[in-house]
Amino acid sequence: MLRVDGLNAHYGRAHILADVALTAAKGEVVVLIGRNGAGKSTTMKCLIGLLRPTSGEIRFEEKRIDRLAPHAIARLGLGYVPEERRIFTDLTVMENLEVGKRPPRPGLQPWTAERLFTLFPNLGEMRNRPGGRMSGGEQQMLTIARTLMGNPACVLLDEPSEGLAPVIVEQMVETIRKLKLEGLSVLLSEQNLHFAALVADRAYVIEKGRIRYEGTMSALAEDEAVRAAYLSV
Repeated sequence: MLRVDGLNAHYGRAHILADVALTAAKGEVVVLIGRNGAGKSTTMKCLIGLLRPTSGEIRFEEKRIDRLAPHAIARLGLGYVPEERRIFTDLTVMENLEVGKRPPRPGLQPWTAERLFTLFPNLGEMRNRPGGRMSGGEQQMLTIARTLMGNPACVLLDEPSEGLAPVIVEQMVETIRKLKLEGLSVLLSEQNLHFAALVADRAYVIEKGRIRYEGTMSALAEDEAVRAAYLSV
């Protein structure tokens, strides 16, 4: 579904990503995990086209996308949920969802507002509420729902548990599990090992812009040396 090879990226003269390589298969949940500033969000921005890589290849469903504009990548079926959420605060829940609407994709059941309200019951109870009058957790759910209205085949989630109350984090875990059951691929960036262990099949540990570890999530959870070297604060 998604393949990244030899990805390098710079901010000015600063070399942020160095030969990053990762994959995500159909229906798989993969986590890119690392400390704050390790390069997780930069990787996500390269994948969706918000930052042009210096070198390397990004392929989505066998099509090379690393030179495409963000809107062209999104139309191919790669969804992006940014860490900053970026909902339209003056628009209602329904209006935010309408903004993200895209035609159905072959082989995937299309997302509708009613289907999303089954996934996010809280949103169904506030469908006419402006986004600016919602809590941070509700805004995060709305951002994911709006992305799903684009009927993506793969979803990028940048720090989905960051700053959320524990009860909302639990809902986020259930949401990601349900997306996997729908057959979607999910690539998330995280620094919360406990959260990642609840949802991910495989993990890539990133540190100073380089992939330092690749393996199953269960193997990472048991590897004390790797956790101490690259994930402990």
